[in-house]
Amino acid sequence: MPDTQLEGTPLIAPSSTDHALYDQVVEACRSVYDPEIPVNIYDLGLVYTIHIDEENAVNIKMSLTAPGCPVAGEMPGWVADAVGAVPGVKQVDVDLVWEPQWGMEMMSDEARLELGFM
Repeated sequence: MPDTQLEGTPLIAPSSTDHALYDQVVEACRSVYDPEIPVNIYDLGLVYTIHIDEENAVNIKMSLTAPGCPVAGEMPGWVADAVGAVPGVKQVDVDLVWEPQWGMEMMSDEARLELGFM
């Protein structure tokens, strides 16, 4: 049966989970916090895709809890700095995306527990 999706709802591209640097990049993302929420951006579900190519260049697609987030202009730089500090990473590009829209269902169980939703 072919994959189907709602028209206008993009799929989140898969991450490079089999790349040797993937776990370290995830941990670097976990070091960045939304200043308004006491949970890291990875467990909040704001990091949609981590793509690492064969040259160890990292491209991250991430969102924010809301387009009007006060740190919208700063957070991609925080992520780029954190991931750029991982040994072996050659370069980092962080793109903010607004589709699919972030929702609370994207949070990890740990984030839900921390915020009292479980």
